[in-house]
Amino acid sequence: MNNENQQADGEIHEDQLLNFLVNALNGSFGVSFGENADFEPEDIHEVLVGATADGTSISTLCDRSNDSPSGTNVLHHLRTKFDLETVSTAGNTLLQEHTLELLPEQVEIVIDLHLRPYYGDRDETDGLYYNEAKAGTTAFHAYATLYARVRNKRYTLAVRRLTDGDTAAEVLAEFLGLLDDFDFEVKALYVDSEFYDGKCLTLMQAHNHAYVVPIIKWGNAIKKELSEGWSREIEHDLTTEFDGHEWTVEFPVMIDCTYQMGRYDEHGVARHGYAADAPFIDTPRQARKHYSKRFGIEATYRLSESSLISTTATDQTRRLLFVVISLLLQNVWRYLHWEYVATPRRGGRRLWWWPFVEFIQMITRAAWNALSVRRSIPANRPPDDRFERSLL
Repeated sequence: MNNENQQADGEIHEDQLLNFLVNALNGSFGVSFGENADFEPEDIHEVLVGATADGTSISTLCDRSNDSPSGTNVLHHLRTKFDLETVSTAGNTLLQEHTLELLPEQVEIVIDLHLRPYYGDRDETDGLYYNEAKAGTTAFHAYATLYARVRNKRYTLAVRRLTDGDTAAEVLAEFLGLLDDFDFEVKALYVDSEFYDGKCLTLMQAHNHAYVVPIIKWGNAIKKELSEGWSREIEHDLTTEFDGHEWTVEFPVMIDCTYQMGRYDEHGVARHGYAADAPFIDTPRQARKHYSKRFGIEATYRLSESSLISTTATDQTRRLLFVVISLLLQNVWRYLHWEYVATPRRGGRRLWWWPFVEFIQMITRAAWNALSVRRSIPANRPPDDRFERSLL
């Protein structure tokens, strides 16, 4: 018996992990079917969890399964039983369930914008978000995300779909409103450069939050500051307009300078500017160090991309639902890892090795078993001796 089993009082089996996730969806998305329906809401949710973990499409998973509803039926009910407002509201509640109880009294918050490129016919879909060209397109399925960062781990607290016309200030105001309703104290906000504008900076100051935002080179003055000199702190301001009125917001900027020394084939001095107003940041180097904490969000996106239902659907409700479930899997993994797998001990819990990829594999196998995914294929003749294990 290995040391891990000696520390454990029980075990969590992969079918129990599937049950945990299906129960969570059942509790958040109350879907009712007619009396003559030949499947239950949990059957739909089982397919959703299985396709997410498998990273495949609903149609593909259902086609390979003997005990699942047909892919056509599942997709029909997703179109008719789920609406965007419910998915948005219930989805955020679902992401916060169990997560909030893990958070300490003071939390670092990360706000980010994630753009998924769209290359199809723009006339055939609505709800796209348009931005500067990236990956060969200016059209995106866009999502803003609110994360809590605790012990180098990231928990998704909310996700918001963006459409053309949405502004960074509107998104930030909504997220700051959510933060006001939580019991924890916000230690600092680390926000994406998309939120660098006068309205957003005013909002963060009005809510009295410490913040760090990478600056954008708008105007000759800041361009000049970022093209010369060494590490320093300066005062800067932005003028913005709202309801026909202009105002100017002032804020400190930390300029951190480092030698490239051949990194990324670059040489010379690299200057990074941050709008940084936090009591624990005294130097430009500290501003850069603290902001670097948000880079772990990219890992969250990579995990999300690896465990996301594959779809070409243009329906924004369905796409948002798939994103919510993908982020939910990460939250549940971190929750179970901390609450059930970690060993309590003096000086802090010991986190046993349980990578996300193994968690996903366990969910996938459990879904395959529950849905009776085929494990063999028809053959035009019986396998010969080469298909038997040879004994040496």
